[in-house]
Amino acid sequence: MNKIMPALILLMGLLYIFIIPSEPHAVKLIFKSIPMLLIIAYAYLQPAENGKRFQHILLIGLIFCVIGDVTLDNFIIGLSAFLIGHLFYLSGFFGQWQFSLWRLTAIVPIGAYAVYMGYELLDALTKSGDGGLKGPVLVYVTAISLMGWSAMMSGNKWAIAGALLFMASDSVLAWNKFISEVASSDVIIMTTYYAAQFCIAACISHKARTVPNQKAMIL
Repeated sequence: MNKIMPALILLMGLLYIFIIPSEPHAVKLIFKSIPMLLIIAYAYLQPAENGKRFQHILLIGLIFCVIGDVTLDNFIIGLSAFLIGHLFYLSGFFGQWQFSLWRLTAIVPIGAYAVYMGYELLDALTKSGDGGLKGPVLVYVTAISLMGWSAMMSGNKWAIAGALLFMASDSVLAWNKFISEVASSDVIIMTTYYAAQFCIAACISHKARTVPNQKAMIL
């Protein structure tokens, strides 16, 4: 099953991205959610190497992301669902905290990313007259940035990969929606998104390497 599920997730993801037409929209939404439902099943079936609590928190996060997937046509509702999902991911990753000075410094590039994206999005929203979205968008940028940093501090390579891919996916989505058109944005957004969620599900069964005390400050 562990070998079949990733292949099935990949197949259904490619089917949605490259084959399913945009209309009828309801059918498109169903096929959009299928890879995520498979990822949730995959996460549920993973051995809880990092503890059942961690598994349950990430499962809840994945469920809220599915809600975000199917409600994103109403931007605020979809954004709120994804925000809640990120808060669960953040909670789970911080629960796996393994201090490392090098990983701690990741807050600098991640913080720079958050400031840059926040500035560009605020500027674009001001120019477009969508000032009412400034607050929700800034909160979301802050949450996903903290989620990325919390994954870094967990030391779990699958969690880190998932968080960074999620940040990339949402960055392209936000840039394309509010700032300027990105070529092949739909393909980039969904491939990085599904890959991100798969990595987050996979991190449930992959323990981070414990750093020996004498090397904890440099690894």
